[in-house]
Amino acid sequence: MASPPTAPVPTAFDVLRTRYSKRLPARLEDLTGPTQGTVDLPLHVVWSGRRSYQLEGIRSRMSLYRTVLAEGQREDLEAFLNCDLLVSQWPVLRTLVSRPLRDAWEAAFPQLAAGQAASAA
Repeated sequence: MASPPTAPVPTAFDVLRTRYSKRLPARLEDLTGPTQGTVDLPLHVVWSGRRSYQLEGIRSRMSLYRTVLAEGQREDLEAFLNCDLLVSQWPVLRTLVSRPLRDAWEAAFPQLAAGQAASAA
């Protein structure tokens, strides 16, 4: 008797990419977070360590964006990230996040991947 076909087991990469994809905003323009000042992240995004970030400092801002991209839910992405800042920082920021996260964002928003290609040229 033949056994029923089994579905392929997803890789860890596929599981993470799917998880990040489900959190994405519908449009980059939905990212309406602040562009200046201090951002204090809630405990459900950062449960230990640094929670307060200065947007004027490049390293602080990159750290904020990296944390929110990796740990935030859709509402957090929309509240704490800013579309213009994300797009302008993406060529560097994409190197600071995991590959599944980067792939999810660039697949959903081709302008991010296109911006990367333009900055490499």
